[in-house]
Amino acid sequence: MSERYQQVDMAQTGPRAVRTAFSNQIAYCRANDARVTARVVAALAALLDKPESEFARRIAGWEGAPLADALPLRAAGGIHALHLSGTARELAPIYADAEDINDNAVIAGVVARHEATLLPWLDGPPQTNEAGRSSNFIAAMLWLADRGLPPRFDCLEIGSSAGINLMIDRYHYDLGGVHVGPRPGAMAFAPEWRGNHPPQHAIGFAGLKGCDIAPVDLTDPAQALRLKAYIWPEHHVRFDRMEAAIAAAHEEPPQLIHASAADFVEAELARPQADGTTRVLMHSIVWQYVPADQQTRITAAMEAAGARATTDRPLAWIALEANRILHHHELVVRQWPGGGAPQMLGRAHAHGAWVEWLAGS
Repeated sequence: MSERYQQVDMAQTGPRAVRTAFSNQIAYCRANDARVTARVVAALAALLDKPESEFARRIAGWEGAPLADALPLRAAGGIHALHLSGTARELAPIYADAEDINDNAVIAGVVARHEATLLPWLDGPPQTNEAGRSSNFIAAMLWLADRGLPPRFDCLEIGSSAGINLMIDRYHYDLGGVHVGPRPGAMAFAPEWRGNHPPQHAIGFAGLKGCDIAPVDLTDPAQALRLKAYIWPEHHVRFDRMEAAIAAAHEEPPQLIHASAADFVEAELARPQADGTTRVLMHSIVWQYVPADQQTRITAAMEAAGARATTDRPLAWIALEANRILHHHELVVRQWPGGGAPQMLGRAHAHGAWVEWLAGS
């Protein structure tokens, strides 16, 4: 199967779209230093050549849009969970990135023996709740404060998963030498910073609230294991972060509710906003999973609320979403008053390893 990323319609369906989703995921993983995950996805793709299991047949005959549904990562998450739980020990050499392993034979055997366990992993999208992405949120808030918006933020997050990024007030950030947050913090982030540092400002939080259509309770070991299964295994620091997030949630759980993204945004924007606060909608690697009708509703709600925004009660929209041509993510901000025109502040690694700041200091 080709490992060259192909630019296609994310809403494309059918057998060809399924194969493209897998080849694209292999290319994307390799571009983001995820060799092991690329191996697993490639071995899963090989099942499509002759789908003998119900698991493979369901993938091959996927009725939705496999790219938008992140179908390869659904399947890979199930395989990784079997490895993490010790249920399929034959996977260990692959996850150790050992050479001279017949990946296709190993994965095919695991699927045959654990199909009943794997099938439910196809029922919902991956939960990629990565705390490292929050450095981008903080940098964007510093930029907004530098533009004169009140530096006290009332944050709303869609696609919050387990709410790890709703605990950003507990983390410490070193963003090109600009420090934000408590020391040492429940977690500390110092991404490789490219370009000028962001502005230095004291910022605070009036609220941190999020939603998800399938929220994850970090204090439940079974749910925490599921979240770990979506972490790319070669990125060891992300497992350390997950353990830190679990500990933080045990101390005080994030404010997270079960709701669709559009319902949540509309309801929260209708809530009175305190003077001297900047209300912010934020999300990371979520927009592709939001149905088109909900994207339209969210955009309309934000633009309507933006038309009502004032200098004492402004509104901003911070989005860190994938550019699948360049294999990285773009930090884009809109603000009201001010017209709401999108402005790209930077580019970033998928899991927070680096940030390329484009907005000046």
